[in-house]
Amino acid sequence: MRQPLSKSFAHAFDGIIDTVRDERNIKIHLIMMVLVTIFGFIFHITYEEWLICLLLFALVISLEIANTAIEAVVDLACPEIHPLAKKAKDCAAGAVLVAAFFAAVIGLMIFVPHVLKLF
Repeated sequence: MRQPLSKSFAHAFDGIIDTVRDERNIKIHLIMMVLVTIFGFIFHITYEEWLICLLLFALVISLEIANTAIEAVVDLACPEIHPLAKKAKDCAAGAVLVAAFFAAVIGLMIFVPHVLKLF
């Protein structure tokens, strides 16, 4: 029997809340998200720039949540140290790093011209 849609959403929110509560890196990503949002309002970035920022927020936060899920499953399936467990966890973390790096590069491409206009 399928669970009600409201239960599915509740489980999803539990996963988000658990990740925010337990994981340091997502806190860093959320702080950066707030800072980008503040600077977006300060510099009056364009509609298209907001769309890019929102897409990057979703990408990085989603990957961080997926990374947390992968780490939890690997720890459950293989509590001892194993090269394949390490590889799975490292690859998941690497995916977040790649997304965060390119989000930062794109953020600089968006905001540096706005900052330069001040001088």
